[in-house]
Amino acid sequence: MSTPPDTSPNPDDRTEEIDLEALRARYARERDRRIRPDGLAQYRSAAGEFGYYAKDPYTPRTEREPKTDTVEVLVIGGGFGGLLTGARLRQAGVESIRMLDEAGDFGGTWYWNRYPGIHCDIESYSYMPLLEEVGYVPEWRYAPGEEIRRHAIAIAETFGLYRDTLFHTRVTALTWDEQTDEWVVETDRGDRMRARFVITSSGTLTQPKLPGIPGIETFRGHTFHTSRWDYGYTGGDQNGGLEGLADKRVAVVGTGATGVQVIPHVGRDARHLYVFQRTPSTVDVRDNRPTDPEWAASLRPGWQRERMRNFLEIIAGEEVENDLIRDGWTSTARLQRKMITGAVDTSVSPEERERIEELVDARKMNAIRARVDEVVEDPATAELLKPWYRYMCKRPCFSDHYLQTFNRPNVTLVDTADHGGITRMTEDAIVVGETEYPVDCVIFATGFDLGVSGVLSGTMPVRGRGGRELLQAWGMGPRTLHGFYSDGFPNLFHLGALQNANSVNFTHILSEQAEHIAAVIARGRKAGVRAIEPSTEAVDAWIRTVRETAHDTSAFQAECTPGYYNLEGAGLPAGVTYSPGPVAFHRLLADWRENHMHEVLGTEG
Repeated sequence: MSTPPDTSPNPDDRTEEIDLEALRARYARERDRRIRPDGLAQYRSAAGEFGYYAKDPYTPRTEREPKTDTVEVLVIGGGFGGLLTGARLRQAGVESIRMLDEAGDFGGTWYWNRYPGIHCDIESYSYMPLLEEVGYVPEWRYAPGEEIRRHAIAIAETFGLYRDTLFHTRVTALTWDEQTDEWVVETDRGDRMRARFVITSSGTLTQPKLPGIPGIETFRGHTFHTSRWDYGYTGGDQNGGLEGLADKRVAVVGTGATGVQVIPHVGRDARHLYVFQRTPSTVDVRDNRPTDPEWAASLRPGWQRERMRNFLEIIAGEEVENDLIRDGWTSTARLQRKMITGAVDTSVSPEERERIEELVDARKMNAIRARVDEVVEDPATAELLKPWYRYMCKRPCFSDHYLQTFNRPNVTLVDTADHGGITRMTEDAIVVGETEYPVDCVIFATGFDLGVSGVLSGTMPVRGRGGRELLQAWGMGPRTLHGFYSDGFPNLFHLGALQNANSVNFTHILSEQAEHIAAVIARGRKAGVRAIEPSTEAVDAWIRTVRETAHDTSAFQAECTPGYYNLEGAGLPAGVTYSPGPVAFHRLLADWRENHMHEVLGTEG
């Protein structure tokens, strides 16, 4: 299918009869109904008295003796970032690798999240990494969580990553030993091991968060977070069949990407379901289907890299001849660039470009709202489910079952926008305004502490040269070269989007990062260097580059309804990621590996 560059203005966009001024006013009213003065403080972490929400319900903890040995590479995190890095290091010839994770097995977010209905909404052929290396083609276009979790395990088995792995282990300190040029790694299991290289890939969607509802601790019914689903209480599995809820009045708090997947199953099986919504999500068609065996048999070597690259280029605004994916993401790529990259059409004035983009956005959102009217039978409920904001103000969702759930007589939608959220909880009810909703069970689909890794939160303190703490060194903001490493902290690598690139298919981002880190370490090992570390000048130059190329989205974010995309209305600071986008960033890295890699290689051993 040939696709023209969709950054160019469409004549239809210029003549679309949409009253933008009226639409902006409606968006502003809906935003103002939901803004809270406490912002991010309206949530609490699943820690302290609520720490049981973060415990592992899937794998029993096995006691072991503390480790005091030495490995060449320690990888912190067993999700796809850690797995990809471990796999690429194995391919580079590194044998002494220790993987470490707080969970009981590999999988990262797919280990923790096993709620009914869980699927990935990026197509599986692009999302699930190393398919060709493992020799697997996914069973579904949009894979269920269990298929993805099993694939994570298959990667670990294929590349021998279970060897010497430590699960149910959390790093409590990293300290650089200048005498031996090694990291001393301490954990909550009493370990005091050493590693020449340390790679952190502990993720940013791992720590569950709860709403700070007054009285939440007084509720005497059953509660759990979706990332620690209690099948012992609900019965069933990821495919549903929650027979334990047949006589229960259940509340689901949250209607984001997780709630959209959970709610159809709970609504089908519970005696009564109350859905507590602050802001409705955009819910477009998913159109999931099994993989066509003939198509799978026709695939040729290199097919996955081509597909991943095609998806990334379309989202980033590159010109491509064919859209290999053709789904809800690629069809709205033009709208996503408002938040993801600075790719813009320069053939028209900024004012005209903004007007055209706003019209395209409005037309898409009108279609989303029209779908609600087509599916939801009760007009009042339909009105509450309509999203009134720009398309990329919140994470887009896709479902063929969510809206239909509200046609069930046992499902009640409770809109909390005019009350600042849920008012309070009692021993047996949730209260919104003056109305009580008696419930037996509350399921929190309230997400995670976004972007809070152990490094950034301080729960994994890092001390580099001279005992200097990383958070102290980053006191005026993160200091990295390309997001991977910092001056004063040799042989320490970070995966993530900080001062790096980002995109909706984050496993592709992680794959590129893993290949880069493995290449740098392999080059350092071959050269026999003791320390891999950027200079202060190189770090300063990269920080300037990130700031000078920053795409300012503050005005767009300020107009958005509050959510995690804009830090509950506070807005994301500019210069957090590399604004020219992932394709440009990956080209930059390839050139750097070819011409400048020697700049981070320290003294020879």
